[in-house]
Amino acid sequence: MELWTCALLLCAAAVCVTCEQQPPSDEDWLELDTPQGPVRGRRDPEADHLYVFNNIPYATAPVGENKYKPPLPPPVWETPFDAIDKHVICPQVTIPLMVLPEYLVRQEDCLIANVYVPDTRKKNLTVLVYVHGGGYVMGYGEMLKFTNLIKERDLILVTFNYRIGIHGFLCLGTEDVPGNAGMKDQVALLRWVQKNIASYGGNPNDVAIVGSSAGSGAVDLLMLSKLTDGLFHRVVPESGGNLAAFSIQSDPIEVAANQAKKLNFTNTDNIYDLEQFYKTASWELLTSDSFFDRTDATFVFSPCVERDSGEEAFLTQSPLSILQKGSYKKLPVLYGFAQMEGLSRVHLLYDEWKQKMNEKFSDFLPADLTFKSDEEKEEVADKIKKFFFGDKPVGDDNILSYIDYFSDTLFAFPMLRAVNLYVEAGNNEIYLYEYSFVDENTPLVPHTNIRGADHCAQTTAIMDGASLTQADENLATPEYQIMKKTMRQIWRNFIKVGKPVPEGSSLPAWPAAGADRAPYMSLGQKVELRHEPLLETRYRFWEDIYQKYYREPIPPPTPKAQKRQEL
Repeated sequence: MELWTCALLLCAAAVCVTCEQQPPSDEDWLELDTPQGPVRGRRDPEADHLYVFNNIPYATAPVGENKYKPPLPPPVWETPFDAIDKHVICPQVTIPLMVLPEYLVRQEDCLIANVYVPDTRKKNLTVLVYVHGGGYVMGYGEMLKFTNLIKERDLILVTFNYRIGIHGFLCLGTEDVPGNAGMKDQVALLRWVQKNIASYGGNPNDVAIVGSSAGSGAVDLLMLSKLTDGLFHRVVPESGGNLAAFSIQSDPIEVAANQAKKLNFTNTDNIYDLEQFYKTASWELLTSDSFFDRTDATFVFSPCVERDSGEEAFLTQSPLSILQKGSYKKLPVLYGFAQMEGLSRVHLLYDEWKQKMNEKFSDFLPADLTFKSDEEKEEVADKIKKFFFGDKPVGDDNILSYIDYFSDTLFAFPMLRAVNLYVEAGNNEIYLYEYSFVDENTPLVPHTNIRGADHCAQTTAIMDGASLTQADENLATPEYQIMKKTMRQIWRNFIKVGKPVPEGSSLPAWPAAGADRAPYMSLGQKVELRHEPLLETRYRFWEDIYQKYYREPIPPPTPKAQKRQEL
C-alpha cells in the first residue's frame, strides 16, 4: 500500500463492519428532539452500549456549477428522520490496489455526520469529533471504528464526510471557487456540533477534535483558522501537520492549471475559462487521477491560502506565518507520529522509486522547497541524498535510510518544526510522543530483520480490532492488547481533561514539551519519558534546509478582468 496506509487499508477493513444488518426491532430505536427536528437512531448491532445516528445532514453541499462554493445550511424537518446508514461518500479518487465496497454511494451532496451516543442517562458528555484521513483526496467518515475508545459511556463520537480532492480543494480565488471548500465543510460540522450536540447528550463546551494522516493535518490547520474560535477545546493530530507539503498548496493557480492540462484542457491562462472547465467537468473526470504517485510529498489538491476578499475565508495567511506570529488560540495538543512513517512509501512504489531516486534525486524533494536555479536545486538534492545515504546508491541495503527520508519529509520534520513554533509562541500544553510499538505480528521491514511502526500505527492501536484487517481484538497478541488498552487510556485522558497522564495515573508523568522538542513520551515496548530532543540530528539538518529554501505558499491573485471564451 501507498501513503496513508492507515486510511487505505481501513477502507478494506470497513467492508466487514458496515455490511447490511437485520432490521432493528422497535426497542432498538432511540428518538431525540434536535434543532433540526426529531431524529431516530438505532442501537449499534456490534456495540450494544451505543446508539448510532447515521447520515445526518450537517450542511448542504452545493452541487453542479456551484460545487466549489462554501457549504449551505442543513435541512430541517418536522416528522422523525430515520438516521440509518445510507453509505454516502463524497466523490473521490480510486487508489491503486484499493477497491471501495460497491455499496458505497458517491454523490456531490455528501455532507453527512454520524453520531455515536452511549446508552446512558448522563448528559453534558465530552464530545470527540474525528476527521478522517486519505491524503485530502479520498476517505469518508465511517472509514474507521472507535467504539472501544468510547465504551465507558462518557464520550460522544462524531464522524463525518467532507469534500475532498478537486471538489474540496480547488482554489482559484474567484467568487465561485474561492478555495478550501473541504475545510469550510469541517467548520460547518463543528458549528453543527455547537448547535445540535446537546440534544444527543453532549456538551458543546467540551469538544475535542482528532484526526489521522491528512485528517491530522486538517485538525492542525483548524487550530489556526479564525473561523474556529470557540468551536473545540483540545486537539489530537496523529501523523500529519499543518506545515507538511501535502497540507498546503504552494501555488493553487499553478496546481489547477497543471491538472487541467492533464485532463486535456489547454486554455489555462484565462482564469474564467479555467473556472468554467472545472465547474462543468463531471465528477468522474475530476476523480480520474489518484494523485498517489507524486514524488514531491503532495497529493496535489489540499488546503490553500485564500485570497482575502472580505468573505468568510478559512485561511488568508500561510500556516508558518500564523505560527510565527502566534495569532491563534492556544489549546492543549497531543502531537506525534509513528517511528517509521516512511514505511508507507515502501509498500507499493519502492522498487520503482529507488531506481528513480538514483537517476534524479531532486525529483523527490518536497514541493515546499524552492531554488534560484536548477543548478542550486541539484546541489541541495545531492547534499540531502548524501546526508541520508552517504556515497551509496539508494537500494535494499539502506532501505532504513529510505524510510527515514520519507518519514522526515512527509511527517516528522513538519510536525517537529511546528512544536518549536507552538512553544515559542507561548503554548505550554504541547504533549509530544513517538509511537514505536511492534510485536511478533508486525511485518519485518523488507530486506531487514527489523520491525517498524508504520504510518498511523498509533491510530491502529486505538481503533477497534486486532489489526487493520481483523475486527476481533482477541486475535491480537497479549502484548498488543495491553498496548491498545494503554493507548486508549492516554487518548481518553487527553480528550476529556487535556492531559495524557493526569495526576494519580499509573503511567509515567508526561510534562509538556519545550521549544527544543523535549521531553517526549516514547510509546513502545515500554512507555517511558525521554528528555533528549526528538530526532535531534535529522531535525537540525532539515531546519537548515528549510531556513534557506522554504517556499512560502501564496494565495491566488485577484482575478483579472477577462472575458470567458467558449469551451
